[in-house]
Formats: sequence, structure tokens, C-alpha cells
Amino acid sequence: MARRRRSSAAESLKRRKDGDESLNQVGEPDSDRRLITIFVIFFILIPAVSIVVYKVKFADRVIQTESSIRHKGIVKTDINFQEIITEHSKAAENSTTRHYDYPVLAYITPWNSKGYDMAKIFNSKFTHLSPVWYDLKSSSQGSGLVLEGRHNADKGWIQDLRSRGNALILPRVVLEAIPGEMLKKRKLREKAINFIVTECKDMEYDGIVLESWSRWAAYGVLHDPDLRKTALKFVKQLGDALHSTSSLRNNQQHMQFMYVVGPPRSEKLQMYDFGPEDLQFLKDSVDGFSLMTYDFSNPQNPGPNAPVKWIDLTLKLLLGSSNNIDSNIARKLLLGINFYGNDFVISGDSGGGGAITGRDYLALLQKHKPTFRWDKESGEHLFMYRDDKNIKHAVFYPTLMSILLRLENARLWGIGISIWEIGQGLDYFFDLLGFS
Repeated sequence: MARRRRSSAAESLKRRKDGDESLNQVGEPDSDRRLITIFVIFFILIPAVSIVVYKVKFADRVIQTESSIRHKGIVKTDINFQEIITEHSKAAENSTTRHYDYPVLAYITPWNSKGYDMAKIFNSKFTHLSPVWYDLKSSSQGSGLVLEGRHNADKGWIQDLRSRGNALILPRVVLEAIPGEMLKKRKLREKAINFIVTECKDMEYDGIVLESWSRWAAYGVLHDPDLRKTALKFVKQLGDALHSTSSLRNNQQHMQFMYVVGPPRSEKLQMYDFGPEDLQFLKDSVDGFSLMTYDFSNPQNPGPNAPVKWIDLTLKLLLGSSNNIDSNIARKLLLGINFYGNDFVISGDSGGGGAITGRDYLALLQKHKPTFRWDKESGEHLFMYRDDKNIKHAVFYPTLMSILLRLENARLWGIGISIWEIGQGLDYFFDLLGFS
């Protein structure tokens, strides 16, 4: 489109030059009429039509946005700390409305218990809830496996959730078993699948979320082509086993399976990266791919949590151009959105700092009363402060504007979202999930 516009501009310029040459031949009256006509078309008619089209197409969205956050003002880049302190706990009264059309997966962790309450209050804004409860480990007594975590499960909380809404409960299972051992032994793989399916049946879950790819990459097994194929086959077999098992809550539905994947680490995919061919191989066996598009920066390289350009690059590597993608596959991809932030040390030799929750963030605002800056490149807010030892810090934490930007980007791609994690965010973040 950009090339076409430049071409059109060049042709227009050529026509204007031709007109200037004919001006000397024909005379000034015709030229004046042409200029008046051009002025009317470009500066009156086209803007007027654009305004009408904008109002027809986007009026509902603007109204919805203002009504959803009417008590907080418009989402904006120019924010101040006092607005956040005053408004962060004022979520909209209608906590059950969900207008986001794609899947929304929310993680809940035992170490941020606020997430359990947020899941109940805003249940209807989610399609899937994943409490972080289970680890599948290598047995300390030989070469077997053990599934740990049932002690974390809260059946009363699950019953409360199901009485409030229809979000599916898919606990997360981290595959911590030594991968070189498990992937090389068929019986261990079968045992792992049996453990997981049986636990879902016994606890009446709707399925599970599995995290294993990043651990396999850390162990180096994905560099081995044969082990990599075996790893993918294991994921596929687990998904197929869950899909062949009926949900105890609804015999007409099978158990669901979501898989956690990390973003590619560079523009050129490596063996350890989860790529588009892997997506194609697993698409029929996996109901959703939870993409960890956060943690872009760290204390050694401080900066934004999830720059929008990096997010788009990741999505292009997995899906191709946003104008030409398979919508059935895209819908299964869940863009990771962080509800936590980072407080980095940026002075001194060693660096430092790390993740912060909403509670930590609000305490920093109360104490330091900082000035916010909007970074257009990353699409994130940040602020600086100096601690009691005069050490300089940079804080990146989500705001209404940064989250909305990512939600709209996900909508543009036709993909869902996954939130890590809802116990770390601010209450009014959930208003954004009500946008249409």
C-alpha cells in the first residue's frame, strides 16, 4: 500500500506539473477553478467523509471504552502517579461482561493468593483458568515418575468458580522429569500421559496446561533431531489422550489441552525454538498455545517487559503476515500479557532488581511520586527513582494504555491472550477485557 501511495503522489505531482505548463497556454481562470476544485475535494469533502466513516465504524467502540472506564477517564499515554493510586481499585461494576471474542487464559499462582479472588470476581471475562499446581518429576527412588501438587488443589474454590461462570479449569503441569531419560523411554512417556489423564478424571478438571518446551531447551535435548521429534510426538500423544477423554462435567465435550511455548530468540529460528512447523504438527492435538511474550528484559539487560515490535516479530515468525494467516491456527495462539512489572537497578556495575507485583508498584508510587514517561518504541510506560542509598532504578509496570495496545494487537492478528498472572495486577486491568 505504501508503494501505491507514493506512486499516486508522484502521478499527482506530474499532473500538477502538466497543469502548470498548460496554465501558460490556457490562461489563469481555468487554473483557479482547478485549484478551487482540488482544495474542496482534498480539504473539505475527503475529511468530512472520513469523519462519517469513522463514526459509523468506531462509535460503538468509543462509547464502550468510555463507559467501561468512565470513573477513570480515557486510557492515555500522559498519566500521573496520583491517578493510578486513586483509581486502580475501581473496577467497573459489571464484572461479568466479556466482549473479547477470542480465548482468554488466566494463570493463578499459590504465592499470589489475590489471584484466587480475582478469578472468582471476574470469572466470566475468562474462557480458561489455570491454577499453577502440579509438577511431574523424576522419582527419587529409581527411574520412575511422580506427579506432585494435589495438595495445592482447592476443590471448594473450583466449585465456587463453576457456580459463578463457565470458565474451564485447566491446572498447569510443569514437566520437570529429566527429559533425556523420559523421552528415551516409551514406558515413561506412557506413564506420564496416564498420570495426567487420571488426575484430570479424579479431580474433575476440564483438562491441563503443560509446560515443558523451555525445560527441554535448557537441557539441550531439542538440539538432537531425534529427541526433538520424540518430544513433539509426546506432546501430540498427550493431547490426543485428553481429547479422547470426555469431560466429567459435560459428556458432549472432551478434555482440553493447552501447551506453553516460548518466543523464538532471534529472527532466524534455531533447533531449540518452537516454530511454525511445530505449530502445524500439533494444531489438531492442542487447543491453545500459551505464548510467553514477556520477560524480554532482565537485570543484566534492563528495559521493557514486552516491546510491541518484538511481539509482532514473534507473531510473524509463527504465523506469517497478519494479512495472510490461517485463522483456525491463529485463534489457538494466545498472546502472553504480563500483569507484573520489573524494578531494575540501572546505576552501579552489577545491576540488579527484578519482578514486582501491583502491591510493590503502588508502594513505590506512594513513596517516590514519580513522573511517568511513555516509550513509543516499546509501547510501555516507565519511571525512574532513586532509593535510600541514592541508587537509580527504572520501573516498567503495565498500565491501562500498554495493556490495551496489546489487546488491540492481538485482535488485529485474530489471536487469543494468556495473562501471567492475575494475582499480580491491578483491579482495573480487568475492565479492559470488557472492551468490544
